[in-house]
Amino acid sequence: MKRILGIITAIIALGLICYFAFIYYVPYSEGIRSGELIKLSHKGVILKTWEGELSQGISGAQIFSFSVLDADEKVIEDLKGLQGQYVKLTYVEKYKTFSWWGETRYFIKTVQKETSPFKIQ
Repeated sequence: MKRILGIITAIIALGLICYFAFIYYVPYSEGIRSGELIKLSHKGVILKTWEGELSQGISGAQIFSFSVLDADEKVIEDLKGLQGQYVKLTYVEKYKTFSWWGETRYFIKTVQKETSPFKIQ
């Protein structure tokens, strides 16, 4: 009986490890989005996460919401410095997210300043 219980526990533990490894390491998609950085906030009561929004058009209908992992300190500092400017974001989309990572499935990896196509010169 103890042996069966041990095997069942091991299978459940292995299944959980595989699930979390899949969520952590396997991206659903990767891409680049450009727009005006309109929001970056550090929010939460117990689990603080970095959340932001990128406006991709003239109207407020084209908002791209994203999260930034706490480990990506350079990305966070770059986003703080580029607030209100036109930027290009490289992101990774995950299948799911954990509450301590952020609210969205989109995680920013790099930030670059871009010239806005809406500015008339």
